[in-house]
Amino acid sequence: MTETDKRLHAPGVNHDAAMVMEVTTPFVSLQREPSSSSMQITQALFGERIKVFDVQSDWLWCQLQRDSYVGYILKSSASEVLSNPSHRVAVPSTFMYPKADIKSQPVLALPMNAQVEAVAADGKFTQISNGKFVYSAHLKQAEEFEIDFVAIAEKFLNVPYYWGGKTIFGLDCSGLVQSSLQACGIAVLRDTDLQEKQLGRNLMVNDLAGLQRGDLVFWKGHVGIMTDDKTLLHANGHHMLTVKEPLADAVDRIALTGSQVTSVKRLEGRLFSGGG
Repeated sequence: MTETDKRLHAPGVNHDAAMVMEVTTPFVSLQREPSSSSMQITQALFGERIKVFDVQSDWLWCQLQRDSYVGYILKSSASEVLSNPSHRVAVPSTFMYPKADIKSQPVLALPMNAQVEAVAADGKFTQISNGKFVYSAHLKQAEEFEIDFVAIAEKFLNVPYYWGGKTIFGLDCSGLVQSSLQACGIAVLRDTDLQEKQLGRNLMVNDLAGLQRGDLVFWKGHVGIMTDDKTLLHANGHHMLTVKEPLADAVDRIALTGSQVTSVKRLEGRLFSGGG
């Protein structure tokens, strides 16, 4: 049983009495402890539902409904008022404007996969339930998904590496995989080891030959996405960026730290034919 499981099933945790809330800031850190200096373990995005088990001063101890991750978020970043999300942000980032005018000063920026409730259309803009306006072409219906998760992942090229991040403002290796697959309607767990168990079928890793676009390459604590048979896309702490580089270079460099490739997984089905 993981530490999260132990905490969720500890005496006194009343799941039936848990309160459902919704994230109201563009994104918020989910932290290990109720402190702004505590480590960020992932992020929750605008419109995401959370299940709140406890309130500690300014902090909510909660579980994200998307991927079941558990931690603390600031109470000010969530509301008991629940929207009815109808659309998702389908570009890396888009602004919320105070009115339907590109010359008005944007209020905040929403990241990809944020969920919004559209209440009205005003020309090229969509008004959402908080009264703000989003450029309509940057939204898609909530159930209208992408068809090429690699192309989505490539939109994050050169984004800074950020532990626990999953937005255009910074992300980590498993956040890149989770976010790009989520845009394609694929529910993915958050951590690398869980993704390695969850996703795809195993390929032989003895010579790393015959790989194709969309294959996932795993190390202990790390994952990257093949964009073709020789090139790896990954958010990593060596470059402190999301980069494309020859897989062979990444394998050799990571081997110097004592870590070898643990598996290569191939995702199959209509989304993952290996095509461009």
